[in-house]
Amino acid sequence: MTAGESSGSVVRRILLGSQLRRLRESRGVTREAAGYSIRASESKISRMELGRVSFKARDVEDLLTLYGVTDAAERESLLSLAREANVAGWWHSYGDVLPGWFQTYIGLEGAASLIRIYEVQFVHGLLQTESYAHAVVSRGMPHASAAETDRRVALRLERQKVLVSEHAPHFHAVLDEAALRRPYGDRAVMRNQLKHLIEVSEQPNITLQVMPFSFGGHAGESGAFTMLRFPESDLSDLVYLEQLTSALYLDKREEVAQYERVMERLQKDSPSPAETRDVLRGLLQLT
Repeated sequence: MTAGESSGSVVRRILLGSQLRRLRESRGVTREAAGYSIRASESKISRMELGRVSFKARDVEDLLTLYGVTDAAERESLLSLAREANVAGWWHSYGDVLPGWFQTYIGLEGAASLIRIYEVQFVHGLLQTESYAHAVVSRGMPHASAAETDRRVALRLERQKVLVSEHAPHFHAVLDEAALRRPYGDRAVMRNQLKHLIEVSEQPNITLQVMPFSFGGHAGESGAFTMLRFPESDLSDLVYLEQLTSALYLDKREEVAQYERVMERLQKDSPSPAETRDVLRGLLQLT
C-alpha cells in the first residue's frame, strides 16, 4: 500500500459522506430517520457524512434505498467508493500513540495539493527537525515514556515525507516570530532548527514567511489554523483547527472564506520568502 493510496482513502470517505448527506437532504430525511434505517444513532450518521468512520456496504445499500437511489450504475459507483474508502492508511500502525481524531487529518494532509498554515506556538510539525520534535513532544507530554516519545517523533518524521513525495503538495507556512523565539531544547537544537528552515524554504514546493513582532497586531489573532485544498473538484477546501483533545473541520463556504481572507492578509503583511530567509539568518546569529 502506498502513502497515496491510503491518503486517497480518507478523501474517498469524505467524498462519499458528502454525497450521502446531499442525497439525504434532497429527500428531506432527518439524520435520526437515516440512523434508524441502518440500526444506528443519529450521531453515527453525522460521523459518516463527515467521513469520520468507515462504511459498511450494507449500511450504504440501505441508505441508498432510503434515499431513493435505484439506478444500478449509481449505486455501484457509491458502493465502490465505500470499498475504496475503507483501505487503512500507513499511520494506523501508530495507533498506540495516535489519537483517533488526528488520523483523519493525517490522511487529508497526505492527499492535499495545497497546505497553508499559520502557527504561533512552535515550528509546524512538517518543518521540525528530529531533535526539535523530540523537545516539543517531551515538553507537551512530560509523563510519556521514552519509547512513547520516540514513537511520536517517528510519526512526525514519517508525515514529513509528504513534502518530498512524487505528488508533493505546495506547502505555504506563515510562522509567527514567537514560534521561533520560544526555545524548545537547548541552543544547539534551536540553531539546527533555524538552519533547517532556511534550507527547506528554498525547496520549490515550500513557501515560508515569518510574521515579525515589529508588525504589531495582525490578522492571525484567532490563533493557529491549517487550510487544505485537494485536486478532486468535488471536495471543498477545509479548515482544520486542532484542540487539546479533539479537532474541528470547517467546510462551509462562508467559514472557509473568512479563513482565506485571514491567510491572504498574513501572507501579504509578512516579509517575502527571500526577506524571511534574512530574518531567519538574523535570528540564527542571535541564538
